[in-house]
Amino acid sequence: MSNISVDQLANEIAKGLAEYTKDIIEGIDEASERIVKNAVKELKAESPKKTGEYAKGWAKKTEKKLGETNSHIIYNKNKPGLTHLLEYGHAKRDGGRVQGKSHIRPVEEQVINEFTAEVEKVVKGG
Repeated sequence: MSNISVDQLANEIAKGLAEYTKDIIEGIDEASERIVKNAVKELKAESPKKTGEYAKGWAKKTEKKLGETNSHIIYNKNKPGLTHLLEYGHAKRDGGRVQGKSHIRPVEEQVINEFTAEVEKVVKGG
């Protein structure tokens, strides 16, 4: 049996944790990128299409951070002011109301469920 110093043991543990953290971050980044791409595709398919400009406007923006997981933002680049009005409905100019079409919330719930499952899978090593 060989003797190792406390410093050597601490260094090996730190090295192992750094490698594990790197693997977790890479796994989460891969999963989140895939999920966000699918969410944008789903939003384009499920959005109301009067002229099609609103539905085609869905896009994603990724903020990469060194040593941390990436952040993703899904937004409508063509008609950003319509998202709330179309999702929840709005009053008409001459009275009455336009009924909303829930197209963002179902995709949001799907993304949350998929991302949670993927993170659990990555952390458990699957």
